[in-house]
Amino acid sequence: MIASQAAGTVVASLENVTKVFGGTAAVSNVSIELRAGEVLALLGENGAGKSTCVKLLAGVHHPDHGRVLMRGEPQAFSSPLEAQKAGIAVMHQHPGLFPDLSIAENLFIGQTGLRLRLDRRQIEAGARRLLAIVGLAVDVTAPLSGLRTSEQQLVEIARALSLDASVLIMDEPTAALSQREVERLFSVVDSLRARGVAMMFVGHRMDEIYRIADRIAVLRDGKHVGTEPASDLSRERAVQMMVGRSLDGLYPHHETAPGAVVLSIKDLARDGAFRGATFDVRAGEILGLGGLVGSGRTEIARVLFGIDQPSAGSIEIDGRPRQFSSPKDAMESGIAYVSEDRIGQSLVMDFPILTNATLTVLDETTSTRLISRRKEIGIAEPFLSRLRLRFSSYDQPVSALSGGNQQKVVLSKWLATKPRLLILDEPTQGIDVQTKADVHAMMADLASQGMAIILISSELPELLGMSDRIVVLREGSITAEFSRQDASQEKIIAAATDAVVSKVDGGIVARASQDGTSQPDHRETASAKSMLARRELGLLAAIAAVVIPVSILNVRMLSGANLSALAMDAGLLMIVALAQMLVIVTRSIDLSVAAIIGLAAYGAASTLHAHPEIGVFGGVLLACAIGLAAGLLNGLIVTYGRVPAIVVTLGTMSIFRGINSLWAAGTQVSADQVPQSWLDMTATEILGIPAVLIIAVLTLGAVGYFLRSTSIGREFYAIGSNPDGAKLIGIPARSRVLLAFCMSGLLAGFDGALWASRYATVDARVAYGFELTVIAAVVVGGVAVRGGSGTVLGVAAGALMLLVINNGLTLVRVDPLWLQGVYGLVILIAIGIDAYVARRATGKHQGVGQ
Repeated sequence: MIASQAAGTVVASLENVTKVFGGTAAVSNVSIELRAGEVLALLGENGAGKSTCVKLLAGVHHPDHGRVLMRGEPQAFSSPLEAQKAGIAVMHQHPGLFPDLSIAENLFIGQTGLRLRLDRRQIEAGARRLLAIVGLAVDVTAPLSGLRTSEQQLVEIARALSLDASVLIMDEPTAALSQREVERLFSVVDSLRARGVAMMFVGHRMDEIYRIADRIAVLRDGKHVGTEPASDLSRERAVQMMVGRSLDGLYPHHETAPGAVVLSIKDLARDGAFRGATFDVRAGEILGLGGLVGSGRTEIARVLFGIDQPSAGSIEIDGRPRQFSSPKDAMESGIAYVSEDRIGQSLVMDFPILTNATLTVLDETTSTRLISRRKEIGIAEPFLSRLRLRFSSYDQPVSALSGGNQQKVVLSKWLATKPRLLILDEPTQGIDVQTKADVHAMMADLASQGMAIILISSELPELLGMSDRIVVLREGSITAEFSRQDASQEKIIAAATDAVVSKVDGGIVARASQDGTSQPDHRETASAKSMLARRELGLLAAIAAVVIPVSILNVRMLSGANLSALAMDAGLLMIVALAQMLVIVTRSIDLSVAAIIGLAAYGAASTLHAHPEIGVFGGVLLACAIGLAAGLLNGLIVTYGRVPAIVVTLGTMSIFRGINSLWAAGTQVSADQVPQSWLDMTATEILGIPAVLIIAVLTLGAVGYFLRSTSIGREFYAIGSNPDGAKLIGIPARSRVLLAFCMSGLLAGFDGALWASRYATVDARVAYGFELTVIAAVVVGGVAVRGGSGTVLGVAAGALMLLVINNGLTLVRVDPLWLQGVYGLVILIAIGIDAYVARRATGKHQGVGQ
């Protein structure tokens, strides 16, 4: 971070800013100052305008009126990157991180400028230093996707610290953190305060606000209500400023005596997650599960809901043993589970409110097997009204709601199932005080009606205020159980952390005991295991599985002539597969690559026939120019026209084919109509290796270096891994995607020149139908269709495997008409394997704890 600034100096500010979205003012005439050496807490309900203020300062949005100032000078940030260069670092509410990149790359992506070679040692050393500051001990070369949610939040914090920032904005940075991790963050904040960094903290947890803030600014309905020193503003007054009235009964008590046992678990365990869990939950009782993130709380909930399977122990519902092989089984036994990840696991963000609120009871919304809107409203309306959902229409996409209102839709969805046991995992995480009060009132009401509730919460006041009993876990084991009367923050933290607990400024602070461990070490001790899991090795094994039996049936499989032809075809397929890979990595697709090959091949061959004086170099250059122009056209329409890539390239595929047909006019260019040097370009052998394969290998090396070792190449992966996150940190996604399409077209055009040289006879049908083969090679090679991952070696192995299959089927005299079907089957198998691996990785990730 930068050198000390004079304490109290205004470093950044919003001056009378107004921002309007779709006719609605998100903020109106708001003025806020961030001062050196101070933490300004920004309070307000969801939808009050807090995130808009953050994004105005971060350069994501531009004010419609008013100004953003840095040290008194007006700023007009055109992108988050410009804000970063001006000294503003942001920890976003939803981390702008990239699961497919390494942890080290996540810290520095977008900050390295345009470099032709990244210094990985320097990046990794810097990553270790920054992660040590936030207390995270992990292998910085491992993919970010292997970290828990809380650990990813620590990476986001470290990323903000990596910037040479004079202003640090924290947008709900503690939502996914454990108590110990929060304390670590606050110690970092204290050191930055001493160095004169101006900070803004956006959050909903009042204990944290009053622990860290020097001043508190409050927004309500997009307007600035006021800013006061934290020492002068009582919590009751702060809440009243936020909601416009006093808020009583934040933790309402339900007086109903617990009834019969609804759930009983005995010695329940899941390998690697938790063990020996034993407790009961009674009707009308709220049982709290306390502990650090990753202690086993969420893992128990997932087993109880049938998502994961236990390795030992028993589950009884109403005294009868139960085994849940799926969530459907659990639902049929009267269990509902509200996940902590409402965006990733609980909502379909593009669906309307009404559809989301009735997803769990679709059978009850039908009339004559058709969805009845009247029945949907009849089911959803009572729960949405009880929770006081703020919305404009049942048809409003749930993505347009604030976080608190989204959570209300999630709760309504599960309450519609009329459960006996309701499991709430962090139900008030990231929502405002009014919505919290609504959720707590609902919980008390449901308990008073006899519903059994399990509450998982990292917010100790909530756990203490709402629970009748509290079970505390540490490292997968139950360490304590407290009644409401006996429970306290000190006791819970001590049981959860094995830590020395003390009070600082009225707040509870946990410090690790001398023999305690602070963080698990996730470093891999050996690389052999990861190497064995690589897609490339699996593909080589699959190739061998085809080659060996076919060679036994037909010795021509390993003949020199067959291997030479196979190598030449492999070279052509590898190059165009690389072209496809470049766009898929950025979460796009190019269905027109084969048509570009055809257009470039005929254009180069026919021009050489008419003008042989341009020579081989001229022919290749022309083919590349045709491909580049086609790729540029695709990219411009996709990026600036904002039309989905699959739609654009499906259309341009037909256009390019049509242009080629008109150009060829039914004629073809044969081998005797082009210079011999043109044919020799691919037919020549060097040390017995066809030239086209050597060209392909050199192309593979060049593209591999670009993707692996240059800053732009890594940004390609970042865009595909998390497009919104890439925009948040200032990566110029539009220009990068355009570049990917241009490079794809260039490679396809180059491949067209090689194709025309390899096959000699060229007409308008060159590479016709080749699209499926190209996509199959890329997908089989391990490039994820969702973008963000894949290797050049994998693509090469995938291309080789498809050609080996083709060659093998031909040699054993299988009807060629079956070939496309085989390719389709191979694609489905590859996607199925990827989906299975992703599920296993997710399960392992959640098994460690979120």
